[in-house]
Amino acid sequence: MAQRMDSRRSPSPPIALIVDHDADTRQLYSQVLTLARFEVDEASEGREALAKALSSHHDVIVTETRLPGIDGYQLCGLLRRDPGTRTIPIVVVTGGAHPNELERVKRAGANAVLVKPCLPEALLMAIHQAMDAADPDLSNMAAVEREAGLQPPAGRRALTKNRAYARGHTNAPPHPPPTLVCPTCDQPLEYQRSYVGGVSASHPEQWDLFECHAGCGTFQYRQRTRQLRRL
Repeated sequence: MAQRMDSRRSPSPPIALIVDHDADTRQLYSQVLTLARFEVDEASEGREALAKALSSHHDVIVTETRLPGIDGYQLCGLLRRDPGTRTIPIVVVTGGAHPNELERVKRAGANAVLVKPCLPEALLMAIHQAMDAADPDLSNMAAVEREAGLQPPAGRRALTKNRAYARGHTNAPPHPPPTLVCPTCDQPLEYQRSYVGGVSASHPEQWDLFECHAGCGTFQYRQRTRQLRRL
């Protein structure tokens, strides 16, 4: 298997495979990673992701659990059983926040688990930590950098340069959440909280989270596209 590339040691950028059924989510992650000087490959469902992972080199895989075809749990398990992919760092970003689900992801072989929606900085940090842990030399290098007071690599600084506004969860978002009804049962959705983010101050984003008390689940409304989807 080819030796893993890293932007700190080689002019060739690391390659990330992003796996999510939602095109907007793939676009957001792609923007974050491209800004951090990664090359990005994408897959919209599990079988496509598995085929790409087995046929091409990737330095890290970022996947959702709820995928068409092969789900994220199966994908992690299959990658961990194959000699060519068993050491690739896997970061799972899931819409399911139940402790049992998070534990199941870890048992399947994920190196890190994040819950949607997550901060771009948190995603990038989880990716770097997973990649460092997979390569002891890089992990030691990071420790030396911290001990010497050196600045982190340019890829890690890229998002920090764009922090011209606050990112995070809030109950007082800049844009008022709309009044919505559940697309499944037509009952009113109850607003929970918002996430304000995006890759830079010039590209802000707001996602509003709603809950259906009839048991239909949690929904996410994206202000920019005015689209509602179930998580």
